[in-house]
Amino acid sequence: MKKKKKWIILVAVIILGSGAFIYLQSNSASEHDKTDPFVVAERGTVIEKALAVGTIEPENEIEIKSKISGVVSKIFAEPGDYVTEGQPLIEVRPDPTPLELAEAKRNLERTEIEKENLRRELERMKVLRERNLVSQQEYDQLELRFHDAEVRVQINQERLDLLESGRVAIGNTIIESVIRSPISGFILEKMVDIGEPVVPLTSYQAGTPLMSIAGMERLLFKGNVDEIDVGKIEEGMPAEIKIGALPNVTVRGEVSRISLKAKMQDNATVFPIEITITDANGAVLRAGYSANADIIIERMDNAITIPERVITMRDGRAFVEVPGDVPQKRTEKEVEIGLSDAITVAVTDGLEEGEKVLEKPVRQLTVR
Repeated sequence: MKKKKKWIILVAVIILGSGAFIYLQSNSASEHDKTDPFVVAERGTVIEKALAVGTIEPENEIEIKSKISGVVSKIFAEPGDYVTEGQPLIEVRPDPTPLELAEAKRNLERTEIEKENLRRELERMKVLRERNLVSQQEYDQLELRFHDAEVRVQINQERLDLLESGRVAIGNTIIESVIRSPISGFILEKMVDIGEPVVPLTSYQAGTPLMSIAGMERLLFKGNVDEIDVGKIEEGMPAEIKIGALPNVTVRGEVSRISLKAKMQDNATVFPIEITITDANGAVLRAGYSANADIIIERMDNAITIPERVITMRDGRAFVEVPGDVPQKRTEKEVEIGLSDAITVAVTDGLEEGEKVLEKPVRQLTVR
């Protein structure tokens, strides 16, 4: 009986001990769970940036146009081809209307008849001048009219040659229907196909664009920056350009132009800017790539940094909360802050590297 009683007492002691142990462990866990979340002040880099949205474009892009009207008969280069200055691009075959061709021929015939009549009259005038029957002034005037007729015959002949063959030589200048490249570069776009009509470039009309050509050695980022940031940007500031089609490549450049005039875009006021690309980082860049540019306004390296969310601003001063001497106690501490990128802020005074900073308490919403 005594032995049985001893066993009952021993079991009771074990149960009570286990209960006490579980209670203490749960109490310790709850105490641990009540520890306030914190972040650690650490060394890092803070960069203030301004975002610009735009595209990659060549510095100089030229539209090729014709100076004569007609129809595209041959195309010598295609988009993507590299051409040198003077290389043939497109041949435009003259395609005059029957009325234009008839008028050109009749104008030539009329001026030739006029020239022949003046030549005969000039010969007679020369005989009379030798006999002093006419004045030198009358002879000079007739001679001037004859030379004028010669010029008009030449002009009408050149006009007819252009309408019929598309080629004419005026002194050392050859005007032809083959349009040649004015610069060396790449063909970016072809706007016409064989058989399409061409309107010439004149002083009163823009003419038909045939091709666009550009040198791809010097590229620009052209985009827009918000008016809030434009006052912080200066020419020469470095920029990091990220291209949507090349997600793993960061292209570098520097601000080369800031527009003096704003424009409206999507109900927002923006300023056009240009960034000259200085390092493509080995990437093959194409005109028209969409891109975002981060313009580096200011940079702080090796600074004590903490998340901006843990800072409380009051009366123009910055405060953070750090663990107190007693558990579960929070102590407010004033700090001096510097540069911020809206996520991370640099602390210039008041915190040491590795120091804990408590997160702000979570506010409970009460529903009534």
